[in-house]
Amino acid sequence: MNQGAGGRDNASSQSPTLNSASETRRSFLGALLALGTAFVAALLSAPLIRFALFPLLRRTTELKESPVGPVSDFSALSAPVERTIQIEQVDGWRRTVSEKAVYITKDSAGKLCVLSSICPHLGCTVPWSVEKNAFACPCHGATFAADGNRIGGPALRGMDTLESKVEDGQLLVRFQYFRQLVAGKEVIG
Repeated sequence: MNQGAGGRDNASSQSPTLNSASETRRSFLGALLALGTAFVAALLSAPLIRFALFPLLRRTTELKESPVGPVSDFSALSAPVERTIQIEQVDGWRRTVSEKAVYITKDSAGKLCVLSSICPHLGCTVPWSVEKNAFACPCHGATFAADGNRIGGPALRGMDTLESKVEDGQLLVRFQYFRQLVAGKEVIG
């Protein structure tokens, strides 16, 4: 090894400015590498975060009106009329279109009223019985009048009415699900 006049190593006798310049360059490159890594991580994580949070931020099912038919079809009702409507449900990324039965009838004031065909007791489909002149649930024997009011049986309330309106001569209905086994009408979806 080459030793200088005081027994020191030549490599360790380099000037302090040369060492500090190489340390400054190293720390700059380290900071640049850290900044680039953080930038790439942010770019890659943005779609993943959006993917994970999308179902939480979006409303599950948007309430849209479904056409039932022309109002003229229901002007001379003597008994409830069953119609099938199509409803679109969005659950996260899945979009489904299903058909639901509704009944168009007149309330006690003679105004058009749309009833859900789902029994408020346990969710069975309630058909109109011409023989009984009432809605009769086949599952547990609940009966309802033509306007949806409860007559008897285990159901705690009458049939659920759905929001409806007339627009451009068409009867439109907004289908909703309601909680069963409760006396009050509670929307659940």
